[in-house]
Amino acid sequence: MKNHTIKRYQESDYHDWNAFIGKAKNATFLFHRDFMEYHNDRFQDYSLIVLEDKKWVAVLPANVVGNQVYSHQGLTYGGLVYNDKIGAASVEIILDTILEFLKQNDFQNFILKPIPDIYQLRSSNEIDYFLFQKKAELLKRSMNLAIDYSKPLQISKSKLKHFRRIAELDISIEETEDCTSFWNEILIPRLNEKYESNPVHSLEEINQLKLNFPENIKQFNAYFEGEIVAGITLFYSQQVVKSQYGATSLKGESIRALDFLFITLIEKYATDYSFFDMGIVDANDSYNKGLLKQKEELGCAVYLQDVYKITIV
Repeated sequence: MKNHTIKRYQESDYHDWNAFIGKAKNATFLFHRDFMEYHNDRFQDYSLIVLEDKKWVAVLPANVVGNQVYSHQGLTYGGLVYNDKIGAASVEIILDTILEFLKQNDFQNFILKPIPDIYQLRSSNEIDYFLFQKKAELLKRSMNLAIDYSKPLQISKSKLKHFRRIAELDISIEETEDCTSFWNEILIPRLNEKYESNPVHSLEEINQLKLNFPENIKQFNAYFEGEIVAGITLFYSQQVVKSQYGATSLKGESIRALDFLFITLIEKYATDYSFFDMGIVDANDSYNKGLLKQKEELGCAVYLQDVYKITIV
């Protein structure tokens, strides 16, 4: 019988961890250590490595708060990441091994946030079955909106009508190497005004991440009459383009500049990617109806994003 063991990630594992992520069947660049650690001052890392007879077979990007271990709270999604040869029976063994390790280290709860289906190069939903078997509690279910490029685009007629009208206004769209103008002139002021909040990433953080991952993070801005009126920050994984941030100025709002930018980018990536992800529509304990409608009118359908809790006994 093969022997499974757990070890905590340490700095000496940096290269092996990133190499494993690069070949995993259900990983994206968010699990690269250079992305995970940009905010390591805010999270106490508790990432785990699962070995089968000393060979890496799975990793868990994670952090710890008190007596609870979380799928890393600094990431949009997480969960167990496997090599490309792992089967369902092995997933059960891996989960059992992790739970026993956490029990031995006196943790009470394990909060798991599996990676959404659309990001998986090969379906990895075995974990949902074993979570059910272990009576995991469904803590949260979010509606994540995304466009499936394998199906005809279903952008609403009204959106397309406004798109054609806006195209006559001579709005220019440019990719930029620096996020400063979008962050300072559009994103931060509008988030403060509408939600009394700030972007998850500071300007310094997003610019550094963009330098670290130039092929995975790009910034597109829309300009009208010599000023920036909208912007979208995109995250790219193997088969998904994700709108991480999108915002418009009051002037841009009056001419629907953000819709114009979204439709342009949605059409731009229709042949090279499988999905265009526009993120969740959560609002406290419910959902933002206006945001849901906007994303559906841009052609999105709902994909679920769940969070589970396993009580360790």
